[in-house]
Amino acid sequence: MKYLLPSIFVLMLGGCAGEYTFNSNLDSDAINDYFKASDVTVYEGTLQPTGPFEIKGLVEGETCQISENDAPASISEARTLARRAAADKQANGLVIKNCLLIEEASQNCVTRALCVGQAIVTTSRE
Repeated sequence: MKYLLPSIFVLMLGGCAGEYTFNSNLDSDAINDYFKASDVTVYEGTLQPTGPFEIKGLVEGETCQISENDAPASISEARTLARRAAADKQANGLVIKNCLLIEEASQNCVTRALCVGQAIVTTSRE
């Protein structure tokens, strides 16, 4: 009995060993697309790019609170959308020019947040 229990345990663990593969319904391209905004450095206020850079173009990010029950529009979400737009232009930096939170209800939105900036490519990462 003293040797029987450990040998059964080893056989049970041996049955779990094998070459298993992991299959997922997640698309790796979609994951890369979701996290691409993190590759863009945000320059705002006193933090400005040092060294030479190339301007790729203007980008914007906008969020809208459609109904009273939805989450309010936020500047941070608008900034993230602007970072994603900069990444779409193959930029590695975003110089925020202006962010604005509009709390007056309009025809389409209860509140809106908007960030506008320049997508840039810097030669050195900070």
